[in-house]
Amino acid sequence: MKLLDGILVLDFSQYLAGPSCAMRLADMGARVIKVERPGSGDSGRKMTLENLTIGKDSMNFLAINRGKESFCANMKDPEDLKILKALIKKADVMIENFRPGVMKKNGLDYESVSQWNPGIVYATVTGYGKEGPWKTKPGQDLLIQSMSGLAWMNGNGGEPPAPFGLSVVDSYAGVHMVEGILSVLVRRAKTKRGGLVEVTLMESALDMQFEGISTYLSNGHHLPVRASYNNAHPLLGAPYGIYETEDGYIALAMGSLEQLGRLLEIDRLSEYDQDKDAFVKRDEIKLIIADKLKTGTTAHWIEILESEGYWCSDVYSWERMLESEGFKALNFLQTFDFPNNESMTTTTCPISVNGVKMGSSLRGPLLGEHTEKIIEEMKLREEAAD
Repeated sequence: MKLLDGILVLDFSQYLAGPSCAMRLADMGARVIKVERPGSGDSGRKMTLENLTIGKDSMNFLAINRGKESFCANMKDPEDLKILKALIKKADVMIENFRPGVMKKNGLDYESVSQWNPGIVYATVTGYGKEGPWKTKPGQDLLIQSMSGLAWMNGNGGEPPAPFGLSVVDSYAGVHMVEGILSVLVRRAKTKRGGLVEVTLMESALDMQFEGISTYLSNGHHLPVRASYNNAHPLLGAPYGIYETEDGYIALAMGSLEQLGRLLEIDRLSEYDQDKDAFVKRDEIKLIIADKLKTGTTAHWIEILESEGYWCSDVYSWERMLESEGFKALNFLQTFDFPNNESMTTTTCPISVNGVKMGSSLRGPLLGEHTEKIIEEMKLREEAAD
């Protein structure tokens, strides 16, 4: 028995933040029904990465919606709406990320739903919240990274800000939704009372930067300055960063300059005071380290540094990482088969409980694949007619 066996989740959300939240609940054992528009479904079905598709759907969509069933219903159709309400009455959790006001217009907002399902845990994600001048702006990951200051933290000083090369805000917001939903489910187990969980992409992006923002607010509002060379964290001093070697790259984390100088045979590093100079003179120090590291291979330097426990690592591409024995030991991939002899390999759940790996063996659904099955199983037409 999985942790969330018996919990029914209705996923009305699209793209990434909401769907990633629902996917994680499915990993933990919940039954997740993805509610989609007839004909087109979740807009994410057409949002491809490198034009990769399986059948009519983007591979990215199928990866983020594994573990779910697809149920088609038109909220603007009175008969479909009755069936949806019958389904919602049976649900434990409902997730949506429509523009503010859309669900209320259809009588499916939290205030309405909780009248006939008081135990429902209703989760909603927006870009910037329901109030304020940004409430109508598109809640898109790159825009949020840019407006929240996240992109400004990346890249070398003197160069343009650099966003993360993945939808990090969407993913982080999805994690926050899971946290909120599970917390209300725990309370409901004690009180039988549901609740409304609200998450914004902007607040998730700000929460991700709590260290930097707290530092800024506590040091007289002095903005951090990105290192001009090998910037990896604008609030940390040398040697923190990624350096080129003779045959690749090496990452150096926090560590003693004196120890590093001794191990790499860089006498000049002993001239710097760890407390006073590591941050103030970080560019100067990093350039000295960089010149030395280019004279040897990554493996050579790692062997020397790891011999005394200095924090360092190789810098892998996905190709090298996937072939590494360390990755293989994680058993972190799964393959799903689709109609027409197509298949896809993707990641699995990163959570284990009592030594048991969480996850779902159910592939991403085709549009409306389970509609009739769910209607018949739950007798939704009969209940809608009452």
